[in-house]
Amino acid sequence: MTRGHQVVLCGAGILGVSAAYYLARAGVKDILLVDEHAPLTLTSDRSTECYRNWWPDAGMLALMNRSIDLMEQLADESGNVFHMNRRGYLYVTADESKIPNLIERSNRTLRLAQGAAPSLGAGQLRIHLSDNSSYQPARPEGFRDEPPGADILLGGELIRKYFPYLTDKAVAALHARRAGWLSAQQMGMVLLETARRLGVEFESARVDGVDVTSHRVAGVKLSNGERVECPIFVNAAGPYLKQVGKMLGVEIPVYTELHLKVAFKDSLGIVGRDAPLLIWDDPQLLPWMDDEREALASDDETKWLTEPFPAGAHTRPEGAGDSQTILMLWEYKTRLIEPTFPTPLDDQYPEIAMRGMSAMLPALKQYFNKMPKPQLDGGYYTRTRENRLLVGPLPVEGAYVIGAASGYGIMSACGAGDLLAAHIAGTTLPSYAAAFSLARYDDPEYQKQLEFLGESGQL
Repeated sequence: MTRGHQVVLCGAGILGVSAAYYLARAGVKDILLVDEHAPLTLTSDRSTECYRNWWPDAGMLALMNRSIDLMEQLADESGNVFHMNRRGYLYVTADESKIPNLIERSNRTLRLAQGAAPSLGAGQLRIHLSDNSSYQPARPEGFRDEPPGADILLGGELIRKYFPYLTDKAVAALHARRAGWLSAQQMGMVLLETARRLGVEFESARVDGVDVTSHRVAGVKLSNGERVECPIFVNAAGPYLKQVGKMLGVEIPVYTELHLKVAFKDSLGIVGRDAPLLIWDDPQLLPWMDDEREALASDDETKWLTEPFPAGAHTRPEGAGDSQTILMLWEYKTRLIEPTFPTPLDDQYPEIAMRGMSAMLPALKQYFNKMPKPQLDGGYYTRTRENRLLVGPLPVEGAYVIGAASGYGIMSACGAGDLLAAHIAGTTLPSYAAAFSLARYDDPEYQKQLEFLGESGQL
């Protein structure tokens, strides 16, 4: 059986759904969204659901500012049904020697933000040293009328005035302000339902092949036996980006990392329910009793648990009303693996995350002897070497890609979908478009830059 569509989108994760929405909004007709899974279920619903414009990369900053603009517009149009807030990200350190770097890093990021989107008024860095400062805590709900830029609170007494649950060892806290979280599933459903009202169709099937004739997309073969003729094909296959690229004869330079997330019931109320995303910015040793540490160190299979762990453990409250849930994430051991489902989990992860977060939230130690029942899940970060996503045309006429959004798929989805729609609809491309094109790897100067990669911005 053969039928035709103008555009076939392979993958109904948050990027594919966003691409369908913005293509339809741009006036592109006859769009078919194809996925063997229900929309927004493979990895999109494993998200932390956070967003930020706090990036050490000018291209990423520009894209994220645009994406956040679009999310705010969507929130306004929908009555904020996906509960977007702007509580911010709070990076906390107990190392006084890191304060100069924290300030310099913040100023650099804000300079990049100003250059990437001067009309937004990126804001300034405000440093607070005493109770008489002008620091403005974030409101727990909504995203309007919050200060731009960032704040740095110096000194444990000042930090604990606003965040009393943090360790008294904290000496500096950086509060990035254009950041927060939302219900990713509900935002995705707003995009999907609106796209369908605009004429986008969804097909529950797998793309088994792409027909390419004379170096041009001609159609796709589906697992239900159908052949769909189409002049435009979009690879939005998430963790299967590379495999679908091979159907076009195109090598997509990505790999997948397994990332886990755990939810606990914080029955003791240790994490403030109005807290921002809390990030411990220091490496650490996990807290063990002396006999526990000795036993772990004596076994080659567990010795790693007594060795230094990286910075980046983070947590946030989840849910409204009487919810006691907190989420914890910590990428302490990068796992590069091919995607398999169901996702392989690590039973050690909940305890390691809890112990790691106790450096920042010492009252969590009360849970060590009787851990609350964890809810563990995970998904795959599909990423490029430099952690920039891919959006734009592929070297086959009519073929495009949107993907490799690593751990920032939710926050980048609207901006990435908007950018892809500009490519396909032929409207004016934003200044940052080239930063996300696959063609960037053909530039010798860009290849040289890849040899000197710095921060990737990944948490």
